[in-house]
Amino acid sequence: MNHIIIMGRLIADPERRETPSGVPVTKFRLAVDRPFVSKDSGERKADFINVVAWRGLADFVAKYFVKGQMAAVNGRLEIREWTDKDNKKQWTTEVIAENVYFTESKKSRDASTGTSNPKEDFGAGYTTPVESSDFAELDIDDGDLPF
Repeated sequence: MNHIIIMGRLIADPERRETPSGVPVTKFRLAVDRPFVSKDSGERKADFINVVAWRGLADFVAKYFVKGQMAAVNGRLEIREWTDKDNKKQWTTEVIAENVYFTESKKSRDASTGTSNPKEDFGAGYTTPVESSDFAELDIDDGDLPF
């Protein structure tokens, strides 16, 4: 089983690109606190974890998340290997995101970072707003509804 859940702060704005075939991909890094304090320094350390989101999730992350924002990610761990131009083996470890969640409200984020999100923010919501013209009145009798 390969499943990972992490929560931390974005260390930079997400970077959205497209593959040569036009598939959206967004990369970002989360600073994830370790659950203990260092014996030597008494400080809490963090791990900086690479995250990759594809397709619609890539667009969502690029549009609504910014540097300093707290986010939770669930997905799978992937280790990629390649040979660089000097013919040396290289590898990277990254989380392939299946879901990315807001974990704080805009108000609490702005208070903790001292900044305001320049992108639109919908608080703890997980979806983009829907225009009222997207709804239509249904002509049904709701007398049989249990509420």
